[in-house]
Amino acid sequence: MFRGVATVSLDSKNRLVVPARYRDALLVNGGGRVVITADPSQCLLLYPLPEWEPIEKKLNGLSDFNPRTRSLKQLLVGYAHDMDMDSAGRVLLPPMLRKFADLDKSVVMVGQGSKVELWNEARWEAQVAQALTFSDDALPPELEGFTL
Repeated sequence: MFRGVATVSLDSKNRLVVPARYRDALLVNGGGRVVITADPSQCLLLYPLPEWEPIEKKLNGLSDFNPRTRSLKQLLVGYAHDMDMDSAGRVLLPPMLRKFADLDKSVVMVGQGSKVELWNEARWEAQVAQALTFSDDALPPELEGFTL
């Protein structure tokens, strides 16, 4: 559903103007209702509400007795904000989420299938640089035999 990279600017009220290619998909899948939450990579995740709900249900079903699981759940569910895209295709980014991901004027939107990642531009460039350093012997096992 969501693919491609776009650089967008936050307006003076800290609203993100969603590019048309993502906006249309958000309107079709959820009527413009989205959930934005924190990701351990220090970016934000933007989901259409119907895509987020089963994820949140699974997370809430996990045990709090495992400290790593509990921490991940606290991050993903704790930072989750329900938002509505306005008629101009803008979504307000709450202050806590902007601070978490260090988002200022320029935001990189990265389509990832059922969600969109929102990145600080410098962090995104570092992420891309790291992805380009893979060698054949450093690929994760689940990518063995994978070809493009």
